Amino acid sequence: MKVTLSVIKADIGGFVGHSDSHPQCLARAEKHLAEAKKKGMLIDYHITKCGDDLQLIMTHQKGINNKVIHEMAWDTFVSCTEVAKELKLYGAGQDLLCDAFSGNVKGMGPGVAEMEIDERPSEPIIIFMADKTSSGAWNLPLYKMFADPFNTIGLVIAENMHDGFSFEVHDVKESKGITFNTPEEIYDLLVFIGAPSRFAIKSVSTRKGEIAAVSSTQKLALLAGATWAKMIRFVLSALRVHSRRWVKYLNPSLSPIW
Repeated sequence: MKVTLSVIKADIGGFVGHSDSHPQCLARAEKHLAEAKKKGMLIDYHITKCGDDLQLIMTHQKGINNKVIHEMAWDTFVSCTEVAKELKLYGAGQDLLCDAFSGNVKGMGPGVAEMEIDERPSEPIIIFMADKTSSGAWNLPLYKMFADPFNTIGLVIAENMHDGFSFEVHDVKESKGITFNTPEEIYDLLVFIGAPSRFAIKSVSTRKGEIAAVSSTQKLALLAGATWAKMIRFVLSALRVHSRRWVKYLNPSLSPIW
């Protein structure tokens, strides 16, 4: 069964300052997504926060970039912004750059990371979230997870990983993309992802095309133009676990150079 995982986030108001999200905003989001699940739009969902970012984690069967799902997320953020304004929260609705939904939340302010998968009997997925960071914040962790055999021994001994992975890298300033195959193009890959403020890993796939990880690469300062004072605000990443050894996916965060 094909299942789509959509992780969509927006800063709709900070509590206090940029440090946290207000419980009433989370409660309003919970109400909207519970109604969407009841109507059959969603399989399941989870509401959480990262700093002052409201995070909507949703599973459904409508595919990526689906207008219905994106519009529902947008309406949820708009509704939560109304709560934020009533509470006089800091920067209420500051990630909502447009007045009305136009078919897809990409380019409208919210951060988006989505993947469509053929669900396995056991399908653990890890979602990393960060705020106040660069678009390429996950470059090193994703590289170590899927290209460094000293971190992920499965790249050497596991048949389903030995062929390596394909890394899609985006230039967030020029809106261009390029794909590198590892291990043979590791050096070329490192040239780009070593500059995380401009180049960000958008997705990682097996050499057979099966999605392994995705991340958001939106950059608000570029979306809104030179008049928008707010710089890089968010980054999301979702990855499928390809081994029972969860620790290897968390090892990069223990590296002193990250």
